[in-house]
Amino acid sequence: MEKINKSEERERRLYRDQLITVGDFLDLKDQLLAEFRNLIRGSGTHAGQKWLKAMEVRKLLKISAGKLQYLRDKGKIPFTKLGGVTYYDCDKIEKMMEAS
Repeated sequence: MEKINKSEERERRLYRDQLITVGDFLDLKDQLLAEFRNLIRGSGTHAGQKWLKAMEVRKLLKISAGKLQYLRDKGKIPFTKLGGVTYYDCDKIEKMMEAS
């Protein structure tokens, strides 16, 4: 991150009576889009990470939906939920398979 001196920090503070212009919103939009592009390109912290859906994990492990749910509930298989869809980290699934 870039260093900000005290006077610049005071200038960036928002106050209750301060107006936010359309230009401010457009700048924010541009910053957010740039961050999203970086994440999509893989320059984020999870570059190259492959995620699997439940059906793919079930086929890979040859288990039922109930067994997969049981493993999730017991914390034996790591997962992430995004927008109501459950994703599993492929690398962690492979490590789990190697360990058993």
